[in-house]
Amino acid sequence: MTGAVDFFGLYLPWLMPLAALALIALSAVRRLLARAGAYRWIWHPALFDLAVYLLLLWGLSDASLRVLHGPG
Repeated sequence: MTGAVDFFGLYLPWLMPLAALALIALSAVRRLLARAGAYRWIWHPALFDLAVYLLLLWGLSDASLRVLHGPG
């Protein structure tokens, strides 16, 4: 099965663990931004958080592809 991860006998699509890692990273980024007071300057925090989550997910998927298939 390609594109799947065996998690204790349960096959998950490869994007699901990456999505969970991106969610964990998002919570850390949100805490840092809140502590820095950045949310005072952001017009729509929920939309901003969604954009940051998608960027983190893209970055993790790109990094995992580079690790698995090499650069290029």
